[in-house]
Amino acid sequence: MATQDPEMRIDKFLFNVRLFKTRSLAADACNKGRILINGTAIKPSRVVRVDDVISVKANPVFRKYKVISLLRSRVGAAKVPEYITETTPQDDLFKLKMMTEMGKFAFGKRDRGTGRPTKKDRREIDAFYEGDDYDDLEGFSPDFDDEL
Repeated sequence: MATQDPEMRIDKFLFNVRLFKTRSLAADACNKGRILINGTAIKPSRVVRVDDVISVKANPVFRKYKVISLLRSRVGAAKVPEYITETTPQDDLFKLKMMTEMGKFAFGKRDRGTGRPTKKDRREIDAFYEGDDYDDLEGFSPDFDDEL
């Protein structure tokens, strides 16, 4: 349900279109400079309008969304495309996907529901970390917030 108001707070909008789980997380992201409107870092109280381009930092890229319409309250995931469209370039989405996949491999994350590693899995993990491949990752940091 679109509002008749021509503007809305950005933290409330980000929460309502399900880009953040809570409004306070959206406000924190704004305060840390992870949210841009039309290329400008903003505060949580900044007003968003129709046709604004919102950039949300998703390490190592910014995901970009164009505001189609404003809304009064949080909507279901199926209705989100009525309010925003993602305009992130495919190169950036590919880079984001590669970083996610590399992070799973390099830092030992396991898929949800797979349980603890078996004895065989543990041996393979140990063998991987003892190999030369792991030495190339020394000094690599998955936290890109320092680059902003």
